[in-house]
Amino acid sequence: MAMIQCISPVDGSVYAERPALSLDAAKDVVARARKAQKAWAKRPLEERVQLVLKGAARLNEMSDTVVPELAWQMGRPVKYGGEYKGFNERSNYVASIAADALAPLVVEESNRFERRIEREAHGVVFVVAPWNYPYMTAINTIAPALMAGNTVVLKHASQTLLVGERLVQAFVEAGVPEDVFQNVFLDHETTSALIAAGSFNFVNFTGSVEGGRSMERAAAGTFTGLGLELGGKDPGYVMEDADLEAAVDTLMDGATYNSGQCCCGIERIYVHESLYDAFVEKSVAWVSNYKLGNPLDPETSLGPMANKRFAKVVREQIADAVSKGAKALVDPKLFPEDDGGAYLAPQILVDVDHSMGFMREETFGPAVGIMKVKSDEEALALMNDSQYGLTASLWTKDAERAGRLGREIETGTVFMNRADYLDPALCWTGVKETGRGGSLSIIGFQNLTRPKSFHLKKVTA
Repeated sequence: MAMIQCISPVDGSVYAERPALSLDAAKDVVARARKAQKAWAKRPLEERVQLVLKGAARLNEMSDTVVPELAWQMGRPVKYGGEYKGFNERSNYVASIAADALAPLVVEESNRFERRIEREAHGVVFVVAPWNYPYMTAINTIAPALMAGNTVVLKHASQTLLVGERLVQAFVEAGVPEDVFQNVFLDHETTSALIAAGSFNFVNFTGSVEGGRSMERAAAGTFTGLGLELGGKDPGYVMEDADLEAAVDTLMDGATYNSGQCCCGIERIYVHESLYDAFVEKSVAWVSNYKLGNPLDPETSLGPMANKRFAKVVREQIADAVSKGAKALVDPKLFPEDDGGAYLAPQILVDVDHSMGFMREETFGPAVGIMKVKSDEEALALMNDSQYGLTASLWTKDAERAGRLGREIETGTVFMNRADYLDPALCWTGVKETGRGGSLSIIGFQNLTRPKSFHLKKVTA
């Protein structure tokens, strides 16, 4: 029997392992989910909403288990308390808009006709969740999917093997029926076979670009709906009128928090020449204050990357850029804990340009490049010179200018004076190789349901 393992970045040990389901066993999970879906969808909407909220509340009660498990599985320091703030914000918001988002669109209600568009659950939704924010990314789809009347099958990345178990445990203990929300352990071949067989009505995948391509190939010809959130190389642009201190604080946090392992993390920054020197100096000082170390130590503010192979990619990108003329500004002596493996010191590179992979390819680590620019036009061209498009962070006091620039940036979300944040009232979406579809907001509910039109003629004369 094939085993799926989580290798802990803390010490390289096998932290958890589970047997992968056979294809027949996986099909049985889907069959149970499909059988349970109609009855679940017939429950009153408010009942489904409250059960989801109870599930979220139950997970909050499990923080003493969840937080250290996250540290062991993917390296986030216990200092930050897990993902509860964003998890709760998203759960509560989608609950607050569920009734309006799923309400019929009434075109006519007269003594002659009833014409309306209702929202109907897809059926069985398959959520394939990533390891970097395993609770928050999963709940983006799980909560609205269940509220809308779908059943959910959840598969997590092997790096966060236990997260799906914890989520299902919490929701089932809160009263969600076992077959309505199920966790599975699957290898890639079985996952692809299930999708290719049309087992699911909708698939939501968060992960790599290559993973997204695999999902599309598997779903080809099945007409299965897909939501894909893939890679990113998100830019920040600091204009001459920016609040320098706030820009440094937010952009450096956005570049390095969670060891830089965030799909909407800041990976490249363009600074107007008038602020460039000051911005770089303050950024190096900011990053140098991190304490790299064991994530179970409450004093640690920067843990290891989730896997030593991820850290290897970051080191290779930095070395390549330096070999082509870039300069690394953070003194490695400040971080003796950098072991050449999963524990990786943060880094800032200057004298970078777009001929370097470091400024074009996803880094997904605690390293960022900073370039000097002279104008909005130059910054805009550089921001758009990417195969990705998830978010862009603009720093200025002029909202009209930010809006004008934002319309020209090829991205899913435009931030002004903030970064690395997912607003559940807005649609989380990307362009180019970052993917397609959108989660959260009213649009998220629409993507997790299908429209059904009712044309009821009351008279025949």
